[in-house]
Amino acid sequence: MTDQQTWVQGAAGSLYDVDNLPYAAITTETGSGRTDGPGRLGVRIGDQVLDLGAAARELRPEWTRLLDVPALNPLLAAGPATWALVRAWASELLTDPTYQERVTLLPLAEVTCLLPFSVADYVDYYASEHHATNVGRIFRPDGEALLPNWKHLPVGYHGRAGSIVVSGTDIRRPAGQRKAPDEPAPTYGPSRRLDIEAELGFVVGRSVPLGTRVGTAEFATTVFGVTGVNDWSARDIQAWEYVPLGPNLAKSFATSISAWVTPLAALEAARVPLPGQDVPLLPYLREDGPSGYDIDVEVELNGTVVARPPYRSMYWSPAQMLAHLTVNGASLRVGDLYASGTISGPEKHQRGSFLELSWGGREPFDAGGAERTFLEDGDEVVLRYTAPGARGRIGLGEVRGTILPTS
Repeated sequence: MTDQQTWVQGAAGSLYDVDNLPYAAITTETGSGRTDGPGRLGVRIGDQVLDLGAAARELRPEWTRLLDVPALNPLLAAGPATWALVRAWASELLTDPTYQERVTLLPLAEVTCLLPFSVADYVDYYASEHHATNVGRIFRPDGEALLPNWKHLPVGYHGRAGSIVVSGTDIRRPAGQRKAPDEPAPTYGPSRRLDIEAELGFVVGRSVPLGTRVGTAEFATTVFGVTGVNDWSARDIQAWEYVPLGPNLAKSFATSISAWVTPLAALEAARVPLPGQDVPLLPYLREDGPSGYDIDVEVELNGTVVARPPYRSMYWSPAQMLAHLTVNGASLRVGDLYASGTISGPEKHQRGSFLELSWGGREPFDAGGAERTFLEDGDEVVLRYTAPGARGRIGLGEVRGTILPTS
C-alpha cells in the first residue's frame, strides 16, 4: 500500500483511511424508490464510498467483470494476485490527486448496501474457550465445563447459507418447540430466550475440489477477508432440539453479516499470537507465527454498550478452523463463509452473548438503566468491530438488526 495521504476530505486519520479499504456491494436510488441497476462494488473511504464499478467502466474496462457486478464472488474467484492488484489500484485512485475529477465518490448515507457476496456454504465454530467454558458451567454446573474433544479440534456445526442476511435487515422472532425443565411436554410458540452471538466471519475466495485438504499455511491464499457476524440464537428451541445432533432450527432462521468485507491485507498490523493452546495438537492443526487477530468488538443494545468482547482471546485460530473444515476432504467453494463462534473474554464485560451476560437468564445485566436478559421485540442490536491498522485503528463495519414479533 502507498504511504501517500488520501485526497478525500475527512478520511485521513479516520477508521476508514487508505490502510483499510473494505468492499461492499452497493446501489443508489435514482428517484421514486428505483435503484441505478443491480449493483456494483464499492470501497469505503472515510464517510464516502468509491464507486469501483464506475471507475472500472471508465478506467479499467478489463476489470468490469470483477467490479461492475452486484457481489464480490467474481473478485474472490480471481485469486490473491488479483486481490492485491485491485486493492493497490483502489489506493492509487484515492491518493493520486489526478484521479479526483475522474472517479465518483458517493456519500455513505446515500448508498444502499446489498449482501456483499453470494454465500455458498456456511459453517459456524465454537472457538472461544471462555465462551465454551461459560456455557458449560451454565448448563452443566456439576460437570466438566469443557467436553473432552474441545481442546483437540475446533468444534462447529454446518449452518444454513440461505438464511444469511446483510446488516440492517430486521429479524423476525422465530417460533418452534420449547420445553422448560419444569414442563412435562414441549409446546409450540415464539422463542422466549432469543439471543445474540457476536462473532467474526471469514470469506473464502478459492474453490477446492472434494477430497482435497487445505493446510493452515494456505489460510492467506484461501481466505479473502473478514466480516462481522451476529449468529442470532433461540436458546429455548436450541436446548430442546440439540441433543444428540446439535443446533438446527435454533440457528437457521437468520444470521446477520456486515455489509463490508475487510481484506486480510488490511489486518496485517492486527496479527497476534494465540493466547496459548495447552494440549498437544495433531499435525494438521499446527501452525507457525502469530495466528490470531487483535480485533475489538462492541455490543450495543438499544444504544447502550453492554459488552466489549476481544477476538484476541480466541483459543482456535481461523487457519486452524479452515484446516479442520477440509481435513475430511470436504470441498470449498468461492463464497463459503465460516465463523468463529461467540467471541468472549475472561471478564464479565467481555461476554459476547446475552446467555453469558445474564448467566442463563438468572442474573440480569444493565442496559441503559434497564435490567435485561434475553431479547425483546423492538430491541436493536449493533455489533461494531475495530482493529489496529497500518496508520492507526481501522473499522471493520457493523452488524445491525432489530427484532420483530413472530409473524
